[in-house]
Amino acid sequence: MSGPDQQLLERARAIRLAIFDVDGVLTDGRLYFMPDGTEFKSFNTLDGHGIKMLMASGVEVAIISGRSSPLVEKRAANLGIRHLIQGREDKLNALAELRNVLDFELEQIAFLGDDLPDLPVMRRVGLGIAVASADSFVREHAHGITEASGGAGAAREFCELIMYAQGSLDNARAAYL
Repeated sequence: MSGPDQQLLERARAIRLAIFDVDGVLTDGRLYFMPDGTEFKSFNTLDGHGIKMLMASGVEVAIISGRSSPLVEKRAANLGIRHLIQGREDKLNALAELRNVLDFELEQIAFLGDDLPDLPVMRRVGLGIAVASADSFVREHAHGITEASGGAGAAREFCELIMYAQGSLDNARAAYL
């Protein structure tokens, strides 16, 4: 997101929970199946490090995915994501479950999505962002759109937007200088 506007920054400043969809957001959206039926997914390391930086800054992270995959369980565990809800087409109910556990107001929640099943959550939370490769209707109704596509740095961009708005991005980057 080149030069996020003030309203987007204000929304991002309030975020305490960032939720990610998986297919099309943390991956490029393609589904790969081997002849024996096993699947594999490709995750971006830049996105993964962005998620780790966001968590280190004090923002809670969760995943809500319509599909279920042991690969997503493994990726979430590798990143230290404790809140994982899979196999849920009704993402609003999944959001309600998360809110019962984490007790955040809707204005304190951000969601990064790409397709129609993500839209009900994106429209209710404080910050609903679509990846550049999202469905056009989803992009039209999002608060903002990443410059990067899903699986190609969009999650990193989303994390850095929140951290920038909250004043933690420079410190996170400075640790590597």
